Amino acid sequence: MSKRKLSGRGKKYMILLTAILTALFLFMGDRIVRYTSSNEFCYSCHAHPHAVESWRNSVHYDNRSGMYVQCGECHLPPPGNIRYLLAKAKHGANDVYHQIFTGPENVNWEAKKTVDRAVHFTYDESCIKCHQNLFPMQLSRDGQQAHLYYSQNEDELSCLNCHLHVGHYSDLVQEGIQFGVDVETEREIYTEPATVEVFENFTETIPGTAVDFDMIAISGGTFRMGSPENESFRNDDEGPVRDVEVSSFFMGRLEVSWDEFLAFYNQTAAEGRQDNIYATNLGEVDAITGPTPPWGLPDQGWGMGSRPAITMTWHAAETYCRWLSAITGKTYRLPTEAEWEYAARGGTTGPYFFEGDPRKFSSDRFWNRLFGTDTTVINTYVIYNENSEARTQLPGSVQPNPFGLEHVLGNVYEFTADWYAPDTYSLYPDGIVVNPTGPESGTERVIRGGSFNSDASDVRVAARSHTRHTQWQMTDPQIPKSVWWYTDTREVGFRVVCEWD
Repeated sequence: MSKRKLSGRGKKYMILLTAILTALFLFMGDRIVRYTSSNEFCYSCHAHPHAVESWRNSVHYDNRSGMYVQCGECHLPPPGNIRYLLAKAKHGANDVYHQIFTGPENVNWEAKKTVDRAVHFTYDESCIKCHQNLFPMQLSRDGQQAHLYYSQNEDELSCLNCHLHVGHYSDLVQEGIQFGVDVETEREIYTEPATVEVFENFTETIPGTAVDFDMIAISGGTFRMGSPENESFRNDDEGPVRDVEVSSFFMGRLEVSWDEFLAFYNQTAAEGRQDNIYATNLGEVDAITGPTPPWGLPDQGWGMGSRPAITMTWHAAETYCRWLSAITGKTYRLPTEAEWEYAARGGTTGPYFFEGDPRKFSSDRFWNRLFGTDTTVINTYVIYNENSEARTQLPGSVQPNPFGLEHVLGNVYEFTADWYAPDTYSLYPDGIVVNPTGPESGTERVIRGGSFNSDASDVRVAARSHTRHTQWQMTDPQIPKSVWWYTDTREVGFRVVCEWD
């Protein structure tokens, strides 16, 4: 059978038809792309109640010019390239999945509003498309310093590190709120610290304030430090297991609260953004210079009071202990890593101070992500990623360990006095190690216990971690950077010990 060839007129019709179909496709495709980038379309899936209201209260909507920025102008790359379409497809698929299988009411919207989450659906190039001049004449000195630092570190920083709440206003986080609130109340102002004559629990009182806190008497003893090789999620730096003996000491029932830290800050704080080398006039505790003001709000807008104090450096925590020692006449300090683990175990020997298998608790396991984790037991004792609502929690949220310590696992990582090394335990001599203090030097400090953001595998008693000093100060634009505050971690606090002489 011979093939019929198209006539010249037929070819013209085919070309014309192809052109019409192509134009129609492009026209409809453009209309579809525009519609699926509109606010109305975004509202149809993003049914979280705060989004529209917080956007309309932000400077991206409520401003002098009367212009407003639409959803897609921040939450998608600038249009006109394949990356724009790929981002639409990725975010669209994710939103459809959560709309069908999760439901808006089950999404942790507070966690979505953190920098580490928001950078995945907000684009710097979209910010810069509108804000092309990073150094306008009206920019404050602090703003100039911050924008210069950003321009020198664009690969490691995001606009959201400083401007997280520009697109969606938060009444808890506002620029210009003064840090360092008056922690005094109508309660009695203490004139003397607590007197300790016997080895038993006591309540410390900070003179000149209404602040007090509970200290637990931890009787010394011997324990097995580290984790056995067959423990689920064990890391190499948790072994080999060593027999360790620690002397008796007191330990804070809770992590140091904002009330306690602000008592120190208000009495010792140095003025100005840069860290001062002079000592302020502190009366009886002369020569202890306290923190300079933080760059932002260190409590993240979660509130202060009895919540654990966070975002201070190891240096700030150690200075707090020296101040507390001077003002109470006792010897307060950070715990050694051995003291911390001994106290956290509370006489137990398993992965936690309560019964349970980390494999059942961990949300990192595919099986648990598919069918859900078993949180019945662990939620009773630990504030971690499954029950924290992406923030620190107040005292009384969980049950204490056998020694009476609360939040010793989870809530916030806790500084220890020791330098970190991955082979610390192997460096100790054979036999029972008495009151070990870790390596003689190092670059980072050991932190223990996990945080509100940790998986169940990382709140095991033997799990070790360490500070990341440079990484945690990436968005601090000061030169030199603050020795008192971290700008890029919300997960670290500390607990004090008091020596029993």
